[in-house]
Amino acid sequence: MRLNAIVPNFKAETTQGPIDFYDWQGDSWVVLFSHPADFTPVCTTELGRIAVHQPHFERRNVKLLAHSVDELKDHVDWVNDIKSYCLDIPGAFPYPIIADSDRSLAVKLGMLDEENQNDPNSADTVRALYIISPDHRVRLSMHYPKSTGRNVDEILRVIDSLQLVDRKPQIATPANWIPGDKVMVVPTVKDEDLPKLFPGGVDKVSMPSGKVYVRTTTDY
Repeated sequence: MRLNAIVPNFKAETTQGPIDFYDWQGDSWVVLFSHPADFTPVCTTELGRIAVHQPHFERRNVKLLAHSVDELKDHVDWVNDIKSYCLDIPGAFPYPIIADSDRSLAVKLGMLDEENQNDPNSADTVRALYIISPDHRVRLSMHYPKSTGRNVDEILRVIDSLQLVDRKPQIATPANWIPGDKVMVVPTVKDEDLPKLFPGGVDKVSMPSGKVYVRTTTDY
């Protein structure tokens, strides 16, 4: 699933009933993420922390959709374990988990590692994560090995960046950016257009090369 590829529509059984992905997505963004297996320690922390942060995703018009190659009954039983371990999950478990026991969706979406992708006995999914915009396009992907849990704050940070740049395509967010920090003006914006686009002002950084390409602003 390359960036800007369209996620194909699919039907799936989940812990919250059957879904047709496009209908389920509606006009929302989606974080679709796989985990290697139910009843495993790192996955329990990931799904728990994402559940705790669900209100932060909802405020950003983002729906959450988990996936693994386990059976639906295992998902249902495991959700009870996650809620027992993460006591700060409010109310019912807030998002569905796809059951993909034949691995068909995992194969279609590229969620398996290279070595084991053709071995149904050992081909658990890696920690693949896709951020999908309302037009069904992959806007960002993350692939982590089984041994490394993901950072929920980073997922939220990149959603903020993607949505900000969609609203104002003349900017890009620099390394370690968080909302409120300065952003970069993209090189295609001409200097003469800066006052109209950024009336709050733009700072220019002098470089030894003499080229002026680092332009920053908080006017967004």
